[in-house]
Amino acid sequence: MAAQIVVVGGSLGGLRAAEQLRVNGWSGALTVVGAEAHLPYNRPPLSKNVLVSPDISALTAAELVDYPGVALRRRAHVEDVSFVLDTQVASAALSDRSLRTVDGRELTYDGLVIATGLRPRRLPIAGFDRHRHALRTLDDAIALRGQLIPGSAVVVVGGGFIGCEVAASARRLGCRVTVIEPFAAPMLRPLGVGLARTLQTFHEEQGVTFRLGRSVSALVGRAPDPAMLGSVVLDDGTELEADVLVEAVGSNPNVEWLAGNGLDLSDGVLCDNMMRAEGRENVVAVGDVARFPNPRFDSTPRRVEHWCIPADTAHRAATTLIHGLSAAENGHGDPTPFAPLPSFWSDQFDVRIQGFGRTEHADRIEVLEGGFGPGWVSEGVAVGYFRQSTMTGVVIAGGTPAQRLRHKALLEQGVGESAASTR
Repeated sequence: MAAQIVVVGGSLGGLRAAEQLRVNGWSGALTVVGAEAHLPYNRPPLSKNVLVSPDISALTAAELVDYPGVALRRRAHVEDVSFVLDTQVASAALSDRSLRTVDGRELTYDGLVIATGLRPRRLPIAGFDRHRHALRTLDDAIALRGQLIPGSAVVVVGGGFIGCEVAASARRLGCRVTVIEPFAAPMLRPLGVGLARTLQTFHEEQGVTFRLGRSVSALVGRAPDPAMLGSVVLDDGTELEADVLVEAVGSNPNVEWLAGNGLDLSDGVLCDNMMRAEGRENVVAVGDVARFPNPRFDSTPRRVEHWCIPADTAHRAATTLIHGLSAAENGHGDPTPFAPLPSFWSDQFDVRIQGFGRTEHADRIEVLEGGFGPGWVSEGVAVGYFRQSTMTGVVIAGGTPAQRLRHKALLEQGVGESAASTR
């Protein structure tokens, strides 16, 4: 039987893996198994354009998959790839190189790509499912969009990027919006105090209310229909009116189907720098389910939940997997250290926030350009994140595309300087 590669996961990571396998010379059978009924699509617009754009408000999920911005361009060389959609893999037997789907089908493979991504975490409180939303899929966005009615009370739990993007979209639609965040400012961990509080003030100027340092303790029904969500109770006893509850409280890797195979699944799939699942030649992982070391920063394996990571890891994983299956003499593929530069962006109201590198573990944060005073939206503010005197990341809020590209280039070249050192 001819060799076959199976990609488990039909989102961006799965598509990019299939593309890179073909680009790098894999001409054998290639199957992508996706849990959703849709072909791969772009997720970032879900919390923004899909919620607020009036010209697409009536489109179905099947129509939105092909809408500009949401649609992912599928290159010609994946036309012969088999996409098995609306199908979940229930379990894997890596020693036998076989997979079993939830409906009992068995798939065999010679090479396996793990691309199952993440699913949203939910609050550990039961009830009111019709009024509660998480945002990960196209169907999630459509369900939420139908309840963002002008004047409705929307409570967003979680003040990270997704939570703040949803808050901005709901406010633009005329909803009354409150964000509940356990930390002292929204987006505090990735951005630091200065920029986080500046963005909080910006949101407040647009009408968003924040309840900081708080968590949800209970949900309460609405009289006279107790099945309808009426309010959210915080841990300090405060009760907030709520017609809609959006839960943006993080995510969990989809790895349960890999249990029992001796893999470290404590936080995604532990991989080496070649993207092999713990050194296994025939199994690789891509995207935000993969935990791998990045020598650009240090040797600690980490998952990265940024949009660029599926493409970067797919390129590396494809070359590794093909090399392993070809039984080449050195058996290791590309020996160059895999050191991608993570990048992300977030559009909130009319401001773009774009970051490069790693910001969460900085021991010093400095403003490199601009400032947090009036005019920062148009002039832009660039913030550098340093660890042991080395700049590991930069975030630019507002400003121009040229500013963002310039600071990215400085970070890539390793010439970013502390603002203090230039005075």
